[in-house]
Amino acid sequence: MNFENLGKYKMLALSILFDIISFITFIDIIWAPISAYLMTKMYKGKTGKVAGVFSFIEELVPGMDIIPTFTITWFITHVFNNVTEKEKIIEVEQI
Repeated sequence: MNFENLGKYKMLALSILFDIISFITFIDIIWAPISAYLMTKMYKGKTGKVAGVFSFIEELVPGMDIIPTFTITWFITHVFNNVTEKEKIIEVEQI
């Protein structure tokens, strides 16, 4: 699966969809590795790996399905990281 060409709002829609699937699935032992795989494919790098592990564990632990892991990861990737990126910009005046 290639999620790289999707816009950030399509990624948000998919994240919400996957969280809904997570809420309604009763066979968490099957959904846990699928959600971890999807998480690592949707979100690259360290964020995707950490979120994939968390998603896997979250699906296996009873009662933790209420955590919207995909949507939280989307916000971390597209909202909170953008704030820190803007803070790193340094303007240099040309003489």
